[in-house]
Parts: sequence; C-alpha cells; structure tokens
Amino acid sequence: MKPKTFVVVGGGYAGIHAVRSLQKGFREELRRGLLKLVLIDKQAYHLRKVLLFKPAAAREEIKIPFRQLFPEGVELVRGAVTRIESADKSLLCQDENGAERRIGYDVLVLAAGSVVRQPEPEAGGIALTGVDAAIEIREAWLANLKQAAGTQDERERRRLLTIAVAGAGISGIETAAELAHYVRVGASVLGLDPAEVKIRLLNAHDRLFGQGPAKVGQRLEAELAERGVAVIHGCRAVREKEGVLALSSGESMPVGLCIWSLGLQPNPMLRSIGVPLTPDGYVAVDASYRVQGAHGVYSIGDCAHIRDASGKTDGKTCKEASAQAVRLAKVIEADIEGRSAPAHKPYADVFCFGLGPEQGLVWTRQWGLDFIIARRLGWRIRKLTWDVASLLK
Repeated sequence: MKPKTFVVVGGGYAGIHAVRSLQKGFREELRRGLLKLVLIDKQAYHLRKVLLFKPAAAREEIKIPFRQLFPEGVELVRGAVTRIESADKSLLCQDENGAERRIGYDVLVLAAGSVVRQPEPEAGGIALTGVDAAIEIREAWLANLKQAAGTQDERERRRLLTIAVAGAGISGIETAAELAHYVRVGASVLGLDPAEVKIRLLNAHDRLFGQGPAKVGQRLEAELAERGVAVIHGCRAVREKEGVLALSSGESMPVGLCIWSLGLQPNPMLRSIGVPLTPDGYVAVDASYRVQGAHGVYSIGDCAHIRDASGKTDGKTCKEASAQAVRLAKVIEADIEGRSAPAHKPYADVFCFGLGPEQGLVWTRQWGLDFIIARRLGWRIRKLTWDVASLLK
C-alpha cells in the first residue's frame, strides 16, 4: 500500500510546529510506514527570526539545522515552491541550482511565513531583515565606536554614538534595548563614556504597545529609559543620508546609524503559487485553516488570514503559530476520518518583551485583571517563549 504524503511548506515557527504536531498526531502511521512527512524550505535551517536583534548586538547563532530538530522521520527538501496545482494534488519546487521537481501530496500545509518590511532604497540606514543585515548593523556600530574614540570633535563624537531605531513594535523595542546594553559595553572597553551612547526609538504612534493597556506601554517606556533608550512618540523616520536622519516632524537628527524595524508583511511568493489570497496578500482560509477551493490544502502562521468566531484576526507572533499547529493536526485527522473538525480559537492575551540581557517584561490578562511580570523573571519567561517557539523546550 502506497503511503500517504504530508507536505509542510516553510520551516519557520508555524512550519516546524506543524511538522512536530503531525509527528505526534500520526505517530502510529509514521511508525508503520503508512505516512511520509516532507518539509520543504529554501534553507537547511530554521531561522529564529524573532531573535534577529541578537546578532545585531553581539555574536550569537540563531540558526538551527532542520536535521537537529528532526533527526529522523522527516524528509527534508531544500527548495522554493513555485506553484501549487491543487487539482492534481502536486506542487512544483525549484532547488538552489534552478532545477525543478514535482512533488505529489495527500495533505499540504502552507506555512510560508512572512518577510520583514523594507523601506524604500533611497531611505538609507540598514533594515533588520536577516542575519546578514544584523551582522552589518553590528559591524557598523562597532566601527562608529572606534571612530568616536579617535576623534577630538565633540559634535562628531555625539553623532557617532547616536543610534536611531525606526519602528517601535516588539522587534524595535527589543532591538533598542539589546543595543543599549552592548553598545555601552563596547564604548566602555574603548575608553568612551557609556553615558554618551544615545539610543533613540522612533514611534509613529502616541504610545508604546497599542495592543494592550496604556499602563503597560508606560511601564515599557520606563524600563527602556532606565536602560538608556529614549522613546520619541508621534515621529517617523523619513530618510537617513550622510549621517543625518530626516524626521516626519520636519526636524532632523544627527545619527551614526539608523536601523529600520518596520514589522512584517506576507511572503511575496504567495502571489505567484496559485492559492486564493485576501486583498492584502494573506492566504484565505476557513475557520479550520482549510485553503478555500483547494482540497487537502491548509495554511497557518503569518501567511494565513485567520479569524475567530467573533471575526477577530489572529496575531502574527510565534505563540499563535504554535497553537494553530496543534489544532491543525486535529483538523487534518478529523477531515481524513470524516468527522467534524475543530475550529480556530484565539490565543490568550499575553505578550512578552526582551529588554536586554536577562531583562524582560510580560503582560497577560486573566480573569479581567492585568498582570505585569518584569525584570529577571520577565526575561526567564521571555526566553522560555523563544525556546519553545523553536522546539528547544
């Protein structure tokens, strides 16, 4: 009897959790050779994307080989999906050499994720889009420190020691906090006054953390200020050129480095692979993650437009992706057996922020009450969420 083939496209947070959930949900079928599980990704590793700020501040590895996560029972295919042909249940995949391969499936999980939004090319600065960009950022501020240590020009030294982080979402907050620590350490090593290092977090809105209560945003701002990060509200970066950052207010700011942290957008490859999308580019799915008009195809994570029964759209963080993946395995099992499948349910209100080495803040709402956990314990919880998201716990 020919085994069924389950294919997962994408090795981000949603993808690896989908693989793990399918391994657990169909353990017996895999053991008996009745099921083949395939993971397709352009890379041979899972990138811990939410930790991109780490290599921007210090030398830290945030890639995990898929073979380390799935030492057995999963066929790994390195390539990019170029087309899904749901009518005959197959997809086309192109490897790094341009060779194309057709792969048949019985069940397909599309977890292609998102990409970091980039500014216009003429905007200058460096966008924190990947590991290479993170390393470029680290090299830039290290070079600025050395130059600052060697100059007698006080104005130029102040400019070189000023870093602007454009975008105050979770990534921007965590990037600013991490840099505030490591740039000051680097300044001290070179004999510079760490207090001269200025980290400016530019927030287009009137407060931090618009998804939660105002008091949480205020607490975040206070914690950042304690670490040397100044938040500038109602302000967007427009363009950095030759060490001067133009702001939406019409003012300008001398900077040694501008880092763009502009959030996420759906993976652009979705527009060409033949699946139905919402107007803003997300995969259109029903309440049980089924892709509309494509039998046997499901989608979860950042690439999918997922709503609960009230119409509220699910968030785009790794905690939502992991919960979706657990439910997805149950949906697929129910669909195969012809039973009623579970529908999506929203994740509990909980947000975690890293605020530099061994410092963090967690907010959750339970029983109508707000709970804030900060400092060392907040960091431990934040680190646990990072590790669980990458299957390290």
